Amino acid sequence: MSERINLGKAAPKLYQAVAEFDRLATQAAESAGLADGFSHLLRLRVSQINQCAFCVRLHARDALNTGETADRLSVLPAWRESGYFTEKERAALALAEAITLIADGQVPDSVYAAAADLFSDEEISAVEWLTIVINTWNRIAISSRYPVAP
Repeated sequence: MSERINLGKAAPKLYQAVAEFDRLATQAAESAGLADGFSHLLRLRVSQINQCAFCVRLHARDALNTGETADRLSVLPAWRESGYFTEKERAALALAEAITLIADGQVPDSVYAAAADLFSDEEISAVEWLTIVINTWNRIAISSRYPVAP
């Protein structure tokens, strides 16, 4: 991989604004009652879709450190085919995936309706903001080619 400009170093005020955005999204998730470990699984799933190695490693470690199990981490890419996730978690994962893949059919009404049937407005908002902020971080890390080595 060729070296790229590190966006955080090139525009530190913008980087700090994203960090504040992340802090606020995390605070909203906590306020809505989303489990910290599951919040990291949401971030991890979005990072897997975006193929952001830096964020995948970061949020896999964070999820484990907040009590998520290795089994849930390992089946996350195939969450639809596993029994490891609750109905609410499955709705949140579907919504996060739809937002991440927004160019592929927007966010289908069926996905949103499934989340709305299970979540309060505050919870839906928290899932959406977490998804939006991790998509932002993924784009920063990938564009800057943050190094990921053992």
